[in-house]
Amino acid sequence: MQGFAEPAPVSVEVPPGPHLDDLTLVVRAQEGDVRAFEALARRHQAALYRLASRVMGDHAEAEDALQEALLDAWRRIDRFRGDSAFSTWMYRVVTNRCLAMLRKRRPLPVEDVEDGTPAPDSPERSAEADASMAALGTALQGLGDDLRICWVLREMEGLGYTEIAEITGASEDAVRGRIHRARTRLAEVMRAWR
Repeated sequence: MQGFAEPAPVSVEVPPGPHLDDLTLVVRAQEGDVRAFEALARRHQAALYRLASRVMGDHAEAEDALQEALLDAWRRIDRFRGDSAFSTWMYRVVTNRCLAMLRKRRPLPVEDVEDGTPAPDSPERSAEADASMAALGTALQGLGDDLRICWVLREMEGLGYTEIAEITGASEDAVRGRIHRARTRLAEVMRAWR
């Protein structure tokens, strides 16, 4: 029949969501899709904030570090080649941003290292636990940045030596040495709290 035109092809844009894997979202972000990058940021935000908080020792500074790291990641998303997991790449971006911020300030004591500590049975135990956590926070801040970051990534984030080496840019042997030195120094400082 004449008078009927072929319908124009319809482009259906699939919004990024939880059903898309990291690599797909990265490719879309590299093509300029801001919503894909936002989905990646939301997906990894809790772990990245936890890392920043533990490295920085201050929640407000951790928030600043994470926001700056996310901006860094967006600006450099085209540099992600997929040689490692996106989460590993983001850990490295956050770690680098934290290091840059730490270099600009003097070490400050940490008020609390762990979130959501269980309620102790008595006020005395509560005070002892608070003092112990404050001592650990101070001891962590007393470590060099390289030692603290490796220790936090291993002991608090549960990452393996290979992944920590990728994040920090150090060899696995160097990572093992840093973690050993950090454990030794923390054990010395925390001996009084056993």
